[in-house]
Amino acid sequence: MRPVLLMKVFVTRRIPPEGRAALARAADCEVEQWDSDEPIPVKELERGVAGAHGLLCLLSDLVDKRILDAAGANLKVISTLSVGVDHLALDEIKKRGIRVGYTPDVLTDTTAELAVSLLLTTCRRLPEAIEEVKNGGWTSWKPLWLCGYGLTQSTVGIVGLGRIGQAIARRLKPFGVQRFLYTGRQPRPEEAAEFQAEFVSTPELAAQSDFIVVACSLTPATKGLCNKDFFQKMKETAVFVNISRGDVVNQDDLYQALASGQIAAAGLDVTTPEPLPTNHPLLTLKNCGKNSQGPGLLQKTVLGLRRGRSGHEAAVAAAHWAVAMSYCRQEGKDPIIFVMKKDHAAASNA
Repeated sequence: MRPVLLMKVFVTRRIPPEGRAALARAADCEVEQWDSDEPIPVKELERGVAGAHGLLCLLSDLVDKRILDAAGANLKVISTLSVGVDHLALDEIKKRGIRVGYTPDVLTDTTAELAVSLLLTTCRRLPEAIEEVKNGGWTSWKPLWLCGYGLTQSTVGIVGLGRIGQAIARRLKPFGVQRFLYTGRQPRPEEAAEFQAEFVSTPELAAQSDFIVVACSLTPATKGLCNKDFFQKMKETAVFVNISRGDVVNQDDLYQALASGQIAAAGLDVTTPEPLPTNHPLLTLKNCGKNSQGPGLLQKTVLGLRRGRSGHEAAVAAAHWAVAMSYCRQEGKDPIIFVMKKDHAAASNA
């Protein structure tokens, strides 16, 4: 009997037990893991991936030509514990016939809930209010003190009406939003019908929206999309929320827009870099002064939060490897991106 060839899998971070269990169930795997909660240094990644057949990585791991060269010809599968794949050199990966697994839809609900919480926290000035309670600024009830902005009868603009954008709109609709706008590469009438959302240009969305939520993918077309021109078109009372990728926003332009009172507030789940340095100008913006056209002081709050990754998602991402490896053992397959949607796997041509 021929001995079973063990397939080496390298895992770039300490992952939850569910993920480790999924790998352990693949009897022909030899798993090596970077045993830390912190990102793996590039040199260690190069060492660990050398000769590996499978790589399980995170969105903070840049898998470029240098890493692929270090891995060598054995590498057949990359599984990323993320929805986005902008950290993967997909063109180079495809040239080498490597399969890619990622996890769309696993965090759709979580991310949508976070987007709504950021929007409400920011527009209702909760961080400022909490700080006032702690530092003694709360003296008595004042009619216009810490007034914010409401969703009722408002216009909400969503940049990117994909799975997450739709889930955000679905959660905001019961708040009495009067009108939804969206922008993207092309109209999506079937998806937009649920919210009677109107497809408009990016400048129109910026100018007409009371609340803007950025939920698009990071691509060459969306990098730096929200810049000085974008913010100049926004209303002075508008609230800006970004839950996509930090590079979609020009942060220097955002800072100027917030500090000058050009826009009312911003809630950020993502930044560049992550985490932001503690002395970053955005983190100094708690109360940037008085808006002469508004009732009282306006909070220019920048709230940087990170989504918690669940053990379930780690298990799903790890399971990609086992699913994809069964395809890799078959000769003559085109490169495939494997999509794991919660409880089942699908495959589509990359």
